[in-house]
Amino acid sequence: MGLSVGIVGLPNVGKSTTFNALTKAQNAESANYPFCTIEPNKAVVPVPDSRLDELAKIVNPERIQHSTIDFVDIAGLVKGASKGEGLGNKFLSNIREVEVILHMVRCFDDGNITHVEGSIDPIRDVEIIESELILADIEQIEKKIEKLKREAKSKKDAAKKLEIATKIKEHLEEIKPLSNFELRDDETFQELDKELRFLSNKEVIYGANVDEDGLLEDNEYVKKLQAYANERGSEVIKLCAKIEEELVALDEDEAKEFLSELGVEESGLEKIIKSAFIKLNLISYFTAGVKEVRSWTITKGWLAPKAASVIHNDFEKGFIRAEVISYEDFIRYGGEQGAKDAGKMRLEGKEYVVQDGDVMHFRFNV
Repeated sequence: MGLSVGIVGLPNVGKSTTFNALTKAQNAESANYPFCTIEPNKAVVPVPDSRLDELAKIVNPERIQHSTIDFVDIAGLVKGASKGEGLGNKFLSNIREVEVILHMVRCFDDGNITHVEGSIDPIRDVEIIESELILADIEQIEKKIEKLKREAKSKKDAAKKLEIATKIKEHLEEIKPLSNFELRDDETFQELDKELRFLSNKEVIYGANVDEDGLLEDNEYVKKLQAYANERGSEVIKLCAKIEEELVALDEDEAKEFLSELGVEESGLEKIIKSAFIKLNLISYFTAGVKEVRSWTITKGWLAPKAASVIHNDFEKGFIRAEVISYEDFIRYGGEQGAKDAGKMRLEGKEYVVQDGDVMHFRFNV
């Protein structure tokens, strides 16, 4: 299962620097001028999970395979992007393809780094971007409404869609995001969202890009952004893009020591991925053998056959049963055999709901 996070924001707020740091790939050009990112940079990043290392200590596999997350660095948007200003609609369409938006916001003063709006104001910056997403959604729903008006003459379900689409348009025209649309749980709305991939209905994580001092104590910019996010039920992750980029050159132990000296427990990457997992209702289960210890990402609540399908479709089609050991029991009893001897391995059928951290082996026949 893929999970993609699109990094958006005004030009020159640290998006590409953050992308470089988060992906450990210095392939997004960072420069002190707007629009240095012209094509969306993409990278596949392993999801950090210390449980894999603990499993590997017991199993001693040939390799460790993490779940992955896709990061997409999308060019800076400006006022009028929905009408083609700056680099325009092309980049709005790139945002439609992601599941979560990481909205980078500059929350520090530095006269040597240009700001496209001429001053530092995180709320103004956020509202510029979010207004453009809403305006782009209006354009989308207007086109859909015209199509539904024609279809309503001959198709029964088109009338209901037209009714909901009209309400969506009215909501958006008040410059309100669809994330707080009152009919968001309606089946027809969800069908329209699946088709049109509304920008203003996507889950948002705000990335407060601070300087080193801002990591230790929230500055006024961060406090304002947190208050704004709280009102919208969103989360603010504070990070210093410059420091995150410095971590790229360090190994795991050195990075931990560096963060500890700064008074920070986790890197920005770890915080962002954890937040994205929570927002998308995702969990991980594990397979552990001598060839490979691996993490698999699924949606919380999936039954065992569906969970098995992320390994191979045949696993779901021919599912017989799953052998399951909890991560805690696998570690406590020193592996599969110890867990079996302690009576901690369970045989689960098609109705089993997979839990986060399950160590699983699937039996199937096709």
